[in-house]
Amino acid sequence: MGEIVGAGLLAHVPTIVLPRATRLELNEGKEVTLVTGLEQLRKDVFEGDDYDTVVVMDSHWATTVEFVITAQPRRAGLFTSEELPRGMCRMPYDFPGDPELAENIASFAGTHGTWITPIADPYLPIYYATINLWKFLGQGLPNKRWVTIGVCQTGDMEDHLRLGRAVADGIATTPGRRVLLIASGALSHTFWPLRELRDHEASDPVHIFSPEARAADHERIDWLKQGRHDKVIDTMDEFWKVKPEAKFFHYLMMAGALGEQACSAPGRQYGEYENSVGTGQVHLWFDRPAAGWTGPRQPAPPAPASA
Repeated sequence: MGEIVGAGLLAHVPTIVLPRATRLELNEGKEVTLVTGLEQLRKDVFEGDDYDTVVVMDSHWATTVEFVITAQPRRAGLFTSEELPRGMCRMPYDFPGDPELAENIASFAGTHGTWITPIADPYLPIYYATINLWKFLGQGLPNKRWVTIGVCQTGDMEDHLRLGRAVADGIATTPGRRVLLIASGALSHTFWPLRELRDHEASDPVHIFSPEARAADHERIDWLKQGRHDKVIDTMDEFWKVKPEAKFFHYLMMAGALGEQACSAPGRQYGEYENSVGTGQVHLWFDRPAAGWTGPRQPAPPAPASA
């Protein structure tokens, strides 16, 4: 039987993979703590032997008619970002996948009233919400499997919670798996307009797009550090007003796997809350509670018809 042994809401911003000299230039001569935070998280968690597989909920990968989970035995190549090819160019990646886990997660789609397809196509695109975090947390650890799941742009909050429930069940029925979950994405997510953007590249939160967005981010960071996942989930209508990245679906998928409102795991913050050209960024890590993650499971809805 498999289990989830840790989970994190982690920032993947392009700044973190820029050369250090460039980061200092953009940040008034100071290092970006999103970088030092990931470096410490690697030492504390990812260099350990308590897990074998990482599942990334990728806020940059948007599917349309179903959820998709990567099922290749290995993914390797060079990554250049279509969004920011100057800063993320020909970045090498090479890591094993987990076809068995992908198939098991997908097998619970009907149980939870959703659609999940495992795809093993070697030409399936990969996104920097996965690559940038693998570079810090997985590169040089060749025996750790990495799997990615995209958000579904036609789905709503309930759909993404259902996906998380299927992830939990798929992990539980995969023998011996010890899995870390990563919700890869930002908090509030409004960029400054192009002609103003270069005045707001430093990491100081004073550059977050609006005071309302900054306040909403701080509120949710405080709740998550207290383990109040219920408050985050129950106030999503309010948070959507400040446009969290991917409607915060990356977090909701993770929360669905951890028990949703019943999850009370407190978050450890790595680095500071920082700006990235208007958007709110933070690293929060949740250790598995001694009693396990989940409370009572949501009742399973009827299985959907085929898409």
